[in-house]
Amino acid sequence: MQKTLPLIATLATLAAYPAAAQDAAAPAEAAAAVSADVVYIFNTLLFLIGGFLVMWMAAGFAMLEAGLVRSKNVTTQLFKNISLFAIAGIMYWLIGYNLMYPGEWTMPGVIGEIFSPKGIDPVGAGVADDGYSSGSDFFFQLMFCATTASIVSGTLAERVKLWPFLIFTVVLTGVIYPIEASWQWGGGFLSEMGFSDFAGSTLVHAAGGFAALAGAIVLGARHGKYRPDGRMQPMPGSNLALATLGTFILWLGWFGFNGASQLAIGSVNDAADVSRIFVNTNMAASAGAVAAVIVTQLVYGKIDLTMVLNGALAGLVSITAEPLTPTIFASILIGGVGGAIACFVVPMLDKMKIDDVVGAIPVHLVAGIWGTIIVPATNPDTSFVTQAIGIVSIGAFVFVVSFIIWSILKATMGIRVSKEAEITGLDISEMGMEAYPDFVQAK
Repeated sequence: MQKTLPLIATLATLAAYPAAAQDAAAPAEAAAAVSADVVYIFNTLLFLIGGFLVMWMAAGFAMLEAGLVRSKNVTTQLFKNISLFAIAGIMYWLIGYNLMYPGEWTMPGVIGEIFSPKGIDPVGAGVADDGYSSGSDFFFQLMFCATTASIVSGTLAERVKLWPFLIFTVVLTGVIYPIEASWQWGGGFLSEMGFSDFAGSTLVHAAGGFAALAGAIVLGARHGKYRPDGRMQPMPGSNLALATLGTFILWLGWFGFNGASQLAIGSVNDAADVSRIFVNTNMAASAGAVAAVIVTQLVYGKIDLTMVLNGALAGLVSITAEPLTPTIFASILIGGVGGAIACFVVPMLDKMKIDDVVGAIPVHLVAGIWGTIIVPATNPDTSFVTQAIGIVSIGAFVFVVSFIIWSILKATMGIRVSKEAEITGLDISEMGMEAYPDFVQAK
Protein backbone atom coordinates (compact mmCIF):
# COMPACT_ATOMS: atom_id res chain seq x y z
CA MET A 1 0.00 0.00 0.00
CA GLN A 2 2.80 2.43 0.88
CA LYS A 3 4.55 1.80 -2.45
CA THR A 4 1.41 2.63 -4.43
CA LEU A 5 0.81 6.05 -2.83
CA PRO A 6 3.53 7.96 -4.76
CA LEU A 7 2.28 6.42 -8.00
CA ILE A 8 -1.32 7.41 -7.25
CA ALA A 9 -0.25 10.96 -6.41
CA THR A 10 1.80 11.22 -9.59
CA LEU A 11 -1.02 9.95 -11.78
CA ALA A 12 -3.51 12.30 -10.14
CA THR A 13 -1.20 15.25 -10.73
CA LEU A 14 -0.67 14.36 -14.40
CA ALA A 15 -4.39 13.83 -14.97
CA ALA A 16 -5.32 17.15 -13.41
CA TYR A 17 -2.60 19.17 -15.09
CA PRO A 18 -1.90 17.88 -18.63
CA ALA A 19 -0.99 21.35 -19.82
CA ALA A 20 1.63 21.68 -17.12
CA ALA A 21 3.21 18.38 -18.19
CA GLN A 22 3.48 19.61 -21.76
CA ASP A 23 4.96 22.99 -20.84
CA ALA A 24 8.64 22.24 -20.41
CA ALA A 25 9.41 25.96 -20.29
CA ALA A 26 7.66 26.55 -16.99
CA PRO A 27 8.17 23.56 -14.67
CA ALA A 28 8.50 25.74 -11.57
CA GLU A 29 5.24 27.55 -12.26
CA ALA A 30 3.43 24.27 -12.85
CA ALA A 31 4.77 22.78 -9.63
CA ALA A 32 3.72 25.86 -7.68
CA ALA A 33 0.21 25.69 -9.16
CA VAL A 34 -0.09 22.03 -8.26
CA SER A 35 1.10 22.73 -4.72
CA ALA A 36 -1.34 25.61 -4.18
CA ASP A 37 -4.24 23.54 -5.46
CA VAL A 38 -3.34 20.56 -3.29
CA VAL A 39 -3.11 22.75 -0.18
CA TYR A 40 -6.46 24.36 -1.02
CA ILE A 41 -8.14 20.97 -1.47
CA PHE A 42 -6.77 19.41 1.71
CA ASN A 43 -7.47 22.47 3.86
CA THR A 44 -11.02 22.66 2.53
CA LEU A 45 -11.54 18.96 3.21
CA LEU A 46 -10.29 19.45 6.77
CA PHE A 47 -12.88 22.17 7.37
CA LEU A 48 -15.69 20.16 5.81
CA ILE A 49 -14.89 16.89 7.57
CA GLY A 50 -14.28 18.69 10.86
CA GLY A 51 -17.53 20.60 10.36
CA PHE A 52 -19.74 17.56 9.90
CA LEU A 53 -18.06 15.85 12.85
CA VAL A 54 -18.92 18.86 15.02
CA MET A 55 -22.43 18.80 13.58
CA TRP A 56 -22.65 15.17 14.72
CA MET A 57 -22.09 16.52 18.23
CA ALA A 58 -25.58 18.02 17.98
CA ALA A 59 -26.88 14.45 17.90
CA GLY A 60 -24.69 13.72 20.91
CA PHE A 61 -26.17 16.59 22.88
CA ALA A 62 -29.67 15.50 21.92
CA MET A 63 -29.11 11.90 23.04
CA LEU A 64 -27.28 12.92 26.22
CA GLU A 65 -30.03 15.31 27.25
CA ALA A 66 -32.82 12.94 26.26
CA GLY A 67 -31.26 10.32 28.50
CA LEU A 68 -30.70 12.60 31.48
CA VAL A 69 -34.13 14.24 31.62
CA ARG A 70 -37.19 12.41 32.89
CA SER A 71 -39.33 10.54 30.37
CA LYS A 72 -42.13 13.13 30.53
CA ASN A 73 -39.78 15.77 29.09
CA VAL A 74 -37.87 13.87 26.40
CA THR A 75 -39.82 15.07 23.35
CA THR A 76 -39.42 18.69 24.42
CA GLN A 77 -35.68 18.26 24.87
CA LEU A 78 -35.28 16.69 21.45
CA PHE A 79 -37.30 19.51 19.89
CA LYS A 80 -35.12 22.13 21.57
CA ASN A 81 -31.96 20.53 20.22
CA ILE A 82 -33.03 20.41 16.60
CA SER A 83 -34.61 23.86 16.78
CA LEU A 84 -31.58 25.57 18.29
CA PHE A 85 -29.36 24.03 15.63
CA ALA A 86 -31.62 25.34 12.86
CA ILE A 87 -31.84 28.79 14.46
CA ALA A 88 -28.07 28.95 14.84
CA GLY A 89 -27.63 28.18 11.15
CA ILE A 90 -29.83 31.04 10.04
CA MET A 91 -28.71 33.61 12.61
CA TYR A 92 -25.01 32.96 12.09
CA TRP A 93 -25.48 33.35 8.33
CA LEU A 94 -27.65 36.45 8.71
CA ILE A 95 -25.51 38.52 11.10
CA GLY A 96 -23.33 36.30 13.31
CA TYR A 97 -20.50 35.57 10.88
CA ASN A 98 -20.05 39.24 9.96
CA LEU A 99 -20.11 40.21 13.65
CA MET A 100 -17.38 37.69 14.34
CA TYR A 101 -15.10 38.48 11.40
CA PRO A 102 -13.44 40.89 11.68
CA GLY A 103 -13.38 41.59 15.40
CA GLU A 104 -12.79 45.33 15.03
CA TRP A 105 -14.95 47.75 13.03
CA THR A 106 -14.98 51.43 12.30
CA MET A 107 -18.40 52.90 12.99
CA PRO A 108 -19.16 54.21 9.46
CA GLY A 109 -20.83 51.44 7.55
CA VAL A 110 -20.75 48.95 10.42
CA ILE A 111 -24.48 48.18 10.19
CA GLY A 112 -24.16 47.47 6.50
CA GLU A 113 -21.23 45.19 7.14
CA ILE A 114 -23.09 43.23 9.80
CA PHE A 115 -26.37 42.83 7.93
CA SER A 116 -24.80 41.45 4.77
CA PRO A 117 -25.57 37.72 4.84
CA LYS A 118 -22.56 35.51 4.30
CA GLY A 119 -21.99 34.42 0.72
CA ILE A 120 -20.03 31.47 -0.59
CA ASP A 121 -17.74 30.91 -3.55
CA PRO A 122 -19.48 31.14 -6.94
CA VAL A 123 -19.90 27.86 -8.82
CA GLY A 124 -16.51 26.67 -10.07
CA ALA A 125 -14.73 29.77 -8.80
CA GLY A 126 -12.42 28.58 -6.05
CA VAL A 127 -9.17 30.52 -5.69
CA ALA A 128 -6.21 28.35 -4.72
CA ASP A 129 -4.25 31.27 -3.28
CA ASP A 130 -6.96 31.72 -0.61
CA GLY A 131 -5.81 28.49 1.03
CA TYR A 132 -9.35 27.10 1.50
CA SER A 133 -12.88 27.76 0.28
CA SER A 134 -14.92 30.43 2.03
CA GLY A 135 -17.89 28.07 2.20
CA SER A 136 -15.93 25.46 4.13
CA ASP A 137 -14.75 28.07 6.63
CA PHE A 138 -18.27 29.38 7.16
CA PHE A 139 -19.66 25.85 7.61
CA PHE A 140 -16.99 24.94 10.16
CA GLN A 141 -17.37 28.13 12.19
CA LEU A 142 -21.15 27.79 12.20
CA MET A 143 -20.91 24.44 13.98
CA PHE A 144 -19.12 26.07 16.91
CA CYS A 145 -21.87 28.66 17.20
CA ALA A 146 -24.53 25.93 17.36
CA THR A 147 -22.55 24.04 19.99
CA THR A 148 -22.64 27.05 22.30
CA ALA A 149 -26.44 27.06 22.22
CA SER A 150 -26.64 23.31 22.84
CA ILE A 151 -24.92 23.76 26.19
CA VAL A 152 -27.71 26.03 27.47
CA SER A 153 -30.45 23.60 26.51
CA GLY A 154 -29.58 20.86 28.99
CA THR A 155 -29.13 23.09 32.03
CA LEU A 156 -32.60 24.65 31.74
CA ALA A 157 -34.44 21.44 30.91
CA GLU A 158 -37.77 20.37 32.41
CA ARG A 159 -39.10 23.83 33.40
CA VAL A 160 -38.33 26.45 30.73
CA LYS A 161 -40.96 27.53 28.20
CA LEU A 162 -40.15 26.81 24.59
CA TRP A 163 -40.63 30.20 22.98
CA PRO A 164 -38.54 32.21 25.46
CA PHE A 165 -35.78 29.63 25.07
CA LEU A 166 -35.91 29.92 21.29
CA ILE A 167 -35.83 33.71 21.48
CA PHE A 168 -32.78 33.58 23.72
CA THR A 169 -31.16 31.20 21.23
CA VAL A 170 -31.66 33.81 18.50
CA VAL A 171 -29.79 36.40 20.57
CA LEU A 172 -27.08 33.99 21.71
CA THR A 173 -26.21 32.64 18.27
CA GLY A 174 -26.75 35.88 16.34
CA VAL A 175 -25.15 38.38 18.72
CA ILE A 176 -23.65 37.20 22.02
CA TYR A 177 -21.44 34.36 20.79
CA PRO A 178 -20.20 36.14 17.63
CA ILE A 179 -19.18 39.24 19.58
CA GLU A 180 -17.19 37.48 22.29
CA ALA A 181 -15.65 35.04 19.81
CA SER A 182 -14.57 37.97 17.64
CA TRP A 183 -12.37 39.22 20.47
CA GLN A 184 -10.08 36.25 19.85
CA TRP A 185 -10.83 34.49 16.56
CA GLY A 186 -11.86 37.67 14.74
CA GLY A 187 -8.59 39.46 15.49
CA GLY A 188 -9.99 41.46 18.42
CA PHE A 189 -8.33 42.77 21.56
CA LEU A 190 -7.82 39.39 23.24
CA SER A 191 -5.97 38.11 20.21
CA GLU A 192 -3.77 41.19 20.24
CA MET A 193 -3.02 40.66 23.95
CA GLY A 194 -1.82 37.11 23.36
CA PHE A 195 -4.79 35.25 24.82
CA SER A 196 -4.88 31.65 23.60
CA ASP A 197 -7.91 29.38 23.25
CA PHE A 198 -7.13 26.91 20.48
CA ALA A 199 -10.59 25.43 19.89
CA GLY A 200 -12.83 27.16 22.40
CA SER A 201 -12.68 25.93 26.01
CA THR A 202 -13.78 29.44 27.01
CA LEU A 203 -14.96 30.98 23.72
CA VAL A 204 -17.46 28.16 23.14
CA HIS A 205 -17.84 25.95 26.20
CA ALA A 206 -17.44 28.36 29.11
CA ALA A 207 -19.46 30.95 27.17
CA GLY A 208 -22.32 28.48 26.82
CA GLY A 209 -21.88 27.64 30.50
CA PHE A 210 -22.09 31.29 31.54
CA ALA A 211 -25.28 31.74 29.49
CA ALA A 212 -26.70 28.58 31.09
CA LEU A 213 -25.76 29.76 34.59
CA ALA A 214 -27.51 33.08 34.08
CA GLY A 215 -30.61 31.29 32.82
CA ALA A 216 -30.61 28.82 35.72
CA ILE A 217 -30.43 31.64 38.27
CA VAL A 218 -33.26 33.64 36.71
CA LEU A 219 -35.37 30.55 36.03
CA GLY A 220 -34.99 28.83 39.38
CA ALA A 221 -34.84 25.14 40.25
CA ARG A 222 -37.31 22.43 39.30
CA HIS A 223 -40.27 21.94 41.61
CA GLY A 224 -39.34 19.55 44.39
CA LYS A 225 -35.61 19.51 43.57
CA TYR A 226 -34.59 21.14 46.83
CA ARG A 227 -36.60 20.26 49.94
CA PRO A 228 -37.45 22.73 52.72
CA ASP A 229 -35.13 20.81 55.06
CA GLY A 230 -32.22 21.60 52.74
CA ARG A 231 -31.85 18.14 51.24
CA MET A 232 -31.62 17.57 47.51
CA GLN A 233 -34.19 15.31 45.84
CA PRO A 234 -32.59 13.14 43.14
CA MET A 235 -34.44 13.17 39.82
CA PRO A 236 -32.94 10.31 37.76
CA GLY A 237 -32.88 10.52 33.97
CA SER A 238 -35.06 8.41 31.74
CA ASN A 239 -32.50 6.43 29.78
CA LEU A 240 -28.83 6.01 30.67
CA ALA A 241 -28.26 4.02 27.48
CA LEU A 242 -29.15 7.11 25.45
CA ALA A 243 -26.99 9.29 27.68
CA THR A 244 -24.03 6.94 27.15
CA LEU A 245 -24.61 6.90 23.40
CA GLY A 246 -24.71 10.68 23.42
CA THR A 247 -21.39 10.82 25.25
CA PHE A 248 -19.70 8.55 22.72
CA ILE A 249 -21.11 10.65 19.86
CA LEU A 250 -19.75 13.81 21.48
CA TRP A 251 -16.39 12.13 22.05
CA LEU A 252 -16.21 11.23 18.36
CA GLY A 253 -17.31 14.68 17.22
CA TRP A 254 -14.64 16.28 19.36
CA PHE A 255 -11.94 15.04 17.01
CA GLY A 256 -13.41 17.38 14.42
CA PHE A 257 -13.86 20.12 17.01
CA ASN A 258 -10.22 20.12 18.05
CA GLY A 259 -8.49 18.53 15.08
CA ALA A 260 -9.90 20.80 12.40
CA SER A 261 -9.13 23.85 14.56
CA GLN A 262 -5.56 23.42 13.32
CA LEU A 263 -7.11 25.16 10.27
CA ALA A 264 -4.65 23.56 7.85
CA ILE A 265 -3.60 20.12 6.71
CA GLY A 266 -1.87 20.99 3.43
CA SER A 267 1.63 20.28 4.70
CA VAL A 268 3.48 17.46 6.42
CA ASN A 269 3.83 19.50 9.61
CA ASP A 270 0.12 20.37 9.74
CA ALA A 271 -0.87 16.75 9.14
CA ALA A 272 1.40 15.65 11.98
CA ASP A 273 -0.06 18.31 14.26
CA VAL A 274 -3.64 17.25 13.50
CA SER A 275 -2.77 13.67 14.42
CA ARG A 276 -1.12 14.91 17.62
CA ILE A 277 -4.31 16.83 18.48
CA PHE A 278 -6.39 13.69 17.95
CA VAL A 279 -4.22 11.70 20.34
CA ASN A 280 -4.17 14.37 23.05
CA THR A 281 -7.92 14.87 22.77
CA ASN A 282 -8.59 11.18 23.21
CA MET A 283 -6.20 10.82 26.15
CA ALA A 284 -7.76 13.76 27.99
CA ALA A 285 -11.24 12.28 27.59
CA SER A 286 -10.03 8.91 28.83
CA ALA A 287 -8.37 10.50 31.84
CA GLY A 288 -11.51 12.51 32.64
CA ALA A 289 -13.63 9.36 32.68
CA VAL A 290 -11.14 7.40 34.81
CA ALA A 291 -10.81 10.31 37.25
CA ALA A 292 -14.60 10.37 37.64
CA VAL A 293 -14.63 6.63 38.33
CA ILE A 294 -12.05 7.05 41.09
CA VAL A 295 -13.63 10.15 42.63
CA THR A 296 -17.17 8.76 42.76
CA GLN A 297 -15.96 5.46 44.21
CA LEU A 298 -13.97 7.22 46.92
CA VAL A 299 -16.50 9.95 47.72
CA TYR A 300 -19.83 8.15 47.30
CA GLY A 301 -18.79 4.53 47.82
CA LYS A 302 -20.23 3.56 44.44
CA ILE A 303 -19.44 4.52 40.85
CA ASP A 304 -21.93 6.97 39.35
CA LEU A 305 -22.35 6.43 35.59
CA THR A 306 -23.67 9.94 34.97
CA MET A 307 -20.58 11.38 36.67
CA VAL A 308 -18.32 9.18 34.55
CA LEU A 309 -20.05 10.38 31.37
CA ASN A 310 -19.63 13.98 32.43
CA GLY A 311 -16.06 13.25 33.51
CA ALA A 312 -15.17 12.21 29.97
CA LEU A 313 -16.83 15.33 28.58
CA ALA A 314 -15.07 17.54 31.14
CA GLY A 315 -11.76 16.03 30.05
CA LEU A 316 -12.60 16.90 26.46
CA VAL A 317 -13.58 20.46 27.36
CA SER A 318 -10.38 20.89 29.40
CA ILE A 319 -8.02 19.92 26.58
CA THR A 320 -9.87 22.01 23.99
CA ALA A 321 -8.07 25.23 24.92
CA GLU A 322 -4.71 23.71 23.96
CA PRO A 323 -4.73 20.23 22.43
CA LEU A 324 -1.56 20.69 20.38
CA THR A 325 1.36 21.57 22.65
CA PRO A 326 0.88 19.19 25.63
CA THR A 327 2.62 15.84 25.82
CA ILE A 328 0.43 12.78 26.21
CA PHE A 329 1.17 12.74 29.95
CA ALA A 330 0.25 16.42 30.26
CA SER A 331 -2.98 15.78 28.35
CA ILE A 332 -3.84 13.00 30.81
CA LEU A 333 -3.25 15.34 33.74
CA ILE A 334 -5.30 18.15 32.19
CA GLY A 335 -8.20 15.87 31.32
CA GLY A 336 -8.06 14.01 34.63
CA VAL A 337 -8.21 17.21 36.67
CA GLY A 338 -11.12 18.38 34.51
CA GLY A 339 -13.02 15.15 35.17
CA ALA A 340 -12.41 15.41 38.92
CA ILE A 341 -13.47 19.06 38.95
CA ALA A 342 -16.80 18.20 37.34
CA CYS A 343 -17.51 15.61 40.04
CA PHE A 344 -16.88 18.07 42.87
CA VAL A 345 -18.75 21.01 41.30
CA VAL A 346 -22.05 19.11 40.92
CA PRO A 347 -22.73 18.91 44.70
CA MET A 348 -21.48 22.49 45.11
CA LEU A 349 -24.19 23.72 42.74
CA ASP A 350 -26.80 21.74 44.67
CA LYS A 351 -25.69 23.44 47.88
CA MET A 352 -26.24 26.79 46.15
CA LYS A 353 -29.60 25.49 44.84
CA ILE A 354 -28.61 26.03 41.24
CA ASP A 355 -30.43 23.33 39.31
CA ASP A 356 -28.41 22.07 36.33
CA VAL A 357 -30.26 19.07 34.93
CA VAL A 358 -27.46 17.55 32.85
CA GLY A 359 -24.37 18.97 34.56
CA ALA A 360 -23.47 21.37 31.78
CA ILE A 361 -22.17 24.07 34.13
CA PRO A 362 -19.53 21.82 35.79
CA VAL A 363 -18.55 20.26 32.46
CA HIS A 364 -18.52 23.24 30.13
CA LEU A 365 -18.13 26.29 32.34
CA VAL A 366 -15.85 25.16 35.16
CA ALA A 367 -13.79 22.63 33.19
CA GLY A 368 -13.59 25.17 30.35
CA ILE A 369 -12.09 27.73 32.71
CA TRP A 370 -9.64 25.15 34.02
CA GLY A 371 -8.54 24.17 30.52
CA THR A 372 -8.03 27.78 29.50
CA ILE A 373 -6.14 28.92 32.58
CA ILE A 374 -3.70 25.99 32.39
CA VAL A 375 -2.67 26.67 28.77
CA PRO A 376 0.60 28.48 29.70
CA ALA A 377 1.81 25.31 31.43
CA THR A 378 2.39 23.77 27.99
CA ASN A 379 2.31 26.78 25.66
CA PRO A 380 5.01 29.37 26.47
CA ASP A 381 3.56 31.89 24.01
CA THR A 382 0.92 33.03 26.48
CA SER A 383 0.70 33.85 30.21
CA PHE A 384 -1.55 33.08 33.15
CA VAL A 385 -2.42 36.77 33.50
CA THR A 386 -3.49 37.06 29.88
CA GLN A 387 -5.51 33.87 30.12
CA ALA A 388 -7.26 35.13 33.26
CA ILE A 389 -8.09 38.45 31.57
CA GLY A 390 -9.63 36.59 28.64
CA ILE A 391 -11.74 34.35 30.88
CA VAL A 392 -13.00 37.26 32.98
CA SER A 393 -13.75 39.41 29.92
CA ILE A 394 -15.71 36.71 28.12
CA GLY A 395 -17.42 35.47 31.29
CA ALA A 396 -18.53 38.91 32.42
CA PHE A 397 -19.87 39.85 29.00
CA VAL A 398 -21.76 36.61 28.35
CA PHE A 399 -23.14 36.27 31.88
CA VAL A 400 -24.30 39.89 32.24
CA VAL A 401 -25.89 40.12 28.79
CA SER A 402 -27.51 36.69 29.18
CA PHE A 403 -28.83 37.61 32.63
CA ILE A 404 -30.36 40.79 31.22
CA ILE A 405 -31.98 38.94 28.30
CA TRP A 406 -33.38 36.21 30.56
CA SER A 407 -34.70 38.85 32.99
CA ILE A 408 -36.41 40.78 30.19
CA LEU A 409 -38.01 37.59 28.89
CA LYS A 410 -39.14 36.69 32.39
CA ALA A 411 -40.71 40.12 32.95
CA THR A 412 -42.44 40.30 29.56
CA MET A 413 -43.62 36.84 28.56
CA GLY A 414 -42.53 34.59 31.38
CA ILE A 415 -39.88 31.91 31.00
CA ARG A 416 -41.17 29.19 33.30
CA VAL A 417 -44.04 26.77 32.83
CA SER A 418 -46.68 26.49 35.53
CA LYS A 419 -46.23 24.14 38.47
CA GLU A 420 -49.00 21.93 37.12
CA ALA A 421 -47.40 21.77 33.66
CA GLU A 422 -44.02 20.94 35.19
CA ILE A 423 -45.51 18.08 37.21
CA THR A 424 -47.41 16.76 34.21
CA GLY A 425 -44.37 17.10 31.99
CA LEU A 426 -43.42 19.50 29.22
CA ASP A 427 -44.09 16.90 26.55
CA ILE A 428 -47.82 17.28 27.25
CA SER A 429 -47.96 20.94 28.31
CA GLU A 430 -45.59 22.38 25.70
CA MET A 431 -45.58 19.85 22.85
CA GLY A 432 -48.77 17.84 23.13
CA MET A 433 -46.94 14.61 22.34
CA GLU A 434 -44.87 12.13 24.31
CA ALA A 435 -41.65 10.29 23.58
CA TYR A 436 -42.80 7.14 25.36
CA PRO A 437 -46.61 6.99 24.98
CA ASP A 438 -46.74 3.23 25.61
CA PHE A 439 -45.56 3.78 29.19
CA VAL A 440 -48.25 6.29 30.10
CA GLN A 441 -50.83 4.99 32.54
CA ALA A 442 -54.42 5.08 31.31
CA LYS A 443 -56.38 7.89 32.91
